[in-house]
Amino acid sequence: MAMAARQDGDAVVLAVSGDLDLDNITPLATALTEAGETVRGPVVVDLSGVSFADSTTVNVLLRAHGALGPRLRLAELSSFVQRLFSVIGLEQALPVYGSVEEALTAASPPGSGPLATGPSDGGE
Repeated sequence: MAMAARQDGDAVVLAVSGDLDLDNITPLATALTEAGETVRGPVVVDLSGVSFADSTTVNVLLRAHGALGPRLRLAELSSFVQRLFSVIGLEQALPVYGSVEEALTAASPPGSGPLATGPSDGGE
């Protein structure tokens, strides 16, 4: 498993590639936990380079979704990840986007996420 992180404004993109399983999922889990504590905007996980993922990966993503809420955004699922998500119905439970750019620019509910403070000014 390889992972590269980059800032994009108030968001972070975690590009993951290779096999994700019990033996090597810890760096992704740690990065998601740290992002939840330090990043104010979206946390996008680019899964386009993932060749294998198991139930450990699913667990890490579900836990991250529980912590980050709508700030967690999964993007560019590889064909393996698409099949996995389809078989277990995960695309209904997690926010999945066709591209990293789409995930970065998607609207998020005002005041969402654990770091949100106060009401939004959302005046019309």
